[in-house]
Amino acid sequence: MLSDAPCAGCGLRFQCVCDSLPHVNIEAHLALLMHENELRRETNTGQWLLKSIPSTSKHIWQRTQPCEALLAMMANEQYQPYLLFPNEHSLPLPQVTQAATQLGKQPLFIVLDGTWQEAKKMLNKSPWLQALQCVHLAPSEESQYQLRRNQQQGHLCTFEVGSTIVEELGHVEQAKQLNQFFTHYMAAFKADKSGHAL
Repeated sequence: MLSDAPCAGCGLRFQCVCDSLPHVNIEAHLALLMHENELRRETNTGQWLLKSIPSTSKHIWQRTQPCEALLAMMANEQYQPYLLFPNEHSLPLPQVTQAATQLGKQPLFIVLDGTWQEAKKMLNKSPWLQALQCVHLAPSEESQYQLRRNQQQGHLCTFEVGSTIVEELGHVEQAKQLNQFFTHYMAAFKADKSGHAL
């Protein structure tokens, strides 16, 4: 139970959820390319991927120039970069994962962290992203995200994208643990905004 200041880890005032967050190791790297608006949103879910999956990094998207740190990762021979973005040319994640493994590389999945409208803008204004092979997911369940209004059906939030990647990499139980945490966090977040613990 918290009282005065919010928890530095989860941002909740009346009920910390940090200890319930699972930690998952995967054979891939998740690069969250974050729209600058997400930095100010309490409802950003990418923060939980950064805390739960060690092989996750955060990068800030800028319209005028690519992120140098992410470009360096993309050029690293250790990685095979892919963009998580469904379109008519995107390939299923298991297929590209197998291809990367055959090349002796680790998949580098770049996830656009923002609203769907912001994600499309980020891609349209970034030729360096447009050059990447796009990948799509096949989630086993509909999105459970409830912290933002006007969410379009069939779209996943950033955390759900991460947990689906974990599942499609073969870590089904770990993905289930991530989803259980997320359900708990959403309920605790709503309660916190109402001024009480869950």
